[in-house]
Amino acid sequence: MPRKKKTNSKEETKKIKKKTKTKKKTLLKKPSTKLKIFDKWDANIEVHDPGLKNYITLSPVLVPYSAGRDSQKQFYKSNRNIVERLMSKLYVAGHKGKKHWRSSGHNTGKIATVYKIVKKTFEIIENKTKKNPIKVLVRAIEIGSPKEGTATIEYGGVKYPKATDLAPQRRIDLALRWMTQGAHQASASAGTKKSIWDALASEIIATADNDKTKSNCIKKKTELERQAAASR
Repeated sequence: MPRKKKTNSKEETKKIKKKTKTKKKTLLKKPSTKLKIFDKWDANIEVHDPGLKNYITLSPVLVPYSAGRDSQKQFYKSNRNIVERLMSKLYVAGHKGKKHWRSSGHNTGKIATVYKIVKKTFEIIENKTKKNPIKVLVRAIEIGSPKEGTATIEYGGVKYPKATDLAPQRRIDLALRWMTQGAHQASASAGTKKSIWDALASEIIATADNDKTKSNCIKKKTELERQAAASR
């Protein structure tokens, strides 16, 4: 005699369906690990300046390095992490006035060197302030970025400066440039045995504290805003 097939009741079929659903859910669940910059510091920080909110990117990245994928796209650097923008400024700190300065091209292409500099800088900031170093960097950019600048206007063959509001991207670029230039100047000046990471850490901390005597960034900011106020 052939055996009769067992027919599952409605309750049993419901239980089986629930089990299969829970199994699918557990398989589809994403890992709960959160990415931290340099695998140490959380990037979940609030930007207080409303003008810079859309331009300071704090995306969770383990290694803040994009290999210049979007360098040909105009204004695309705002989508890159703010730590990577600091690293790119350390490659070439920029010109001082209209001449090439000694920091121009000093670390060009040295990715591992710049990576170590920024990591050691953040470790020093954390030891000194007992705060998240990325938060200190964001506060330094907010305080050290100028709001007004000057533009040269030619009228009747005569050039004269005119006060203008600075774009948010320009404000961030100037703050990062002045901080890196101040760090290079402090570490490379004669008679000082200060390393670049110590100099950069003290520059960022002084800028975040709005220290006009120690911070090169704050000095440059006040000078530019004073020129803008005089040429209104």
